[in-house]
Amino acid sequence: MANAWKKDRSIKFATPKSIFLLFSTSLVLLTFFYLCTHTTTSSNPNPNFKTLINLPNSLIQPFDCYKSPQSHPVIANLVEGVKYPFLYSLSDFGTLPDKPHKNIVRILKGKLFRRPDISATVQDLLEKKKAEGKTGIFIDVGANVGMATFAAAVMGFRVFAFEPVLENLQSICNGIYFNRVGDLVNVFEAATSDQIGNITFHKLVGRLDNSAVSATGAKMAFKSNEEIEMKVRSIPLDKVIPENEHVLLLKIDVQGWEYHVLKGAKKLLSRKKGEAPYLIYEEDERLLQASNSSSKEIRKFLGDLGYTHCVQQGTDAHCTK
Repeated sequence: MANAWKKDRSIKFATPKSIFLLFSTSLVLLTFFYLCTHTTTSSNPNPNFKTLINLPNSLIQPFDCYKSPQSHPVIANLVEGVKYPFLYSLSDFGTLPDKPHKNIVRILKGKLFRRPDISATVQDLLEKKKAEGKTGIFIDVGANVGMATFAAAVMGFRVFAFEPVLENLQSICNGIYFNRVGDLVNVFEAATSDQIGNITFHKLVGRLDNSAVSATGAKMAFKSNEEIEMKVRSIPLDKVIPENEHVLLLKIDVQGWEYHVLKGAKKLLSRKKGEAPYLIYEEDERLLQASNSSSKEIRKFLGDLGYTHCVQQGTDAHCTK
């Protein structure tokens, strides 16, 4: 019979060779578990993650990700269609389970996160600057979860990111670790404006990317979402960015508060041609009017500072000297 049981072989005692192999394997496993337990209890497993700069003359210091509560759950993924790949973490999950965030649906379908237009724009512009041999920092005002910040950081550029919403800050902290760019990104827990102090901010539940200083601006496109009024710190860029720091690119997306941010960066924008930053800001007339400003007012302000070349690209204006 093919499947008949065969007579058991006699059991042999362990040989010196097998004993040596068993001992070696045990030693390797013990070493592995020792390293794992000591790594997980370390206060800073990645020393490059926490590399906050010191700004002695600034009124604000960078946000310390290690002192912030960890966001949970964490849902992150790579972004599709960018030349320099990066990950970012979601802070909004949509309305679960009925209407999940579109990127959660993409994950379930085995797809990467959809590419934000600003990510590709930032990488294209900075790649040109790099090809010209120029160096400097990227300033991301209204950083949200870091879709522009990490697009620049993975290229090797230093970033100053400004974001007042804690949930978004936590996602930026996740992204700093996921992309291993702790030595390049400094994030500030503040809204940028033309004055120092505290301002009323309106957080939009389920659409944190549409949170704004103006209540009208926050709910303009999402009237049914819950709005939470909160106080956040405000600070002008001129009070943070050192005068000797070369700025290559300044991006502003603050749901209608752009004029106030620009006025708070007057010294930075007054730098001469070749030293003044390339400027991208959202120019949505409805949102600007909700914050008591207008595109005409902004264009005049910029023109007086030498930004005479402005081109509209979608809802963004690109301006240079």
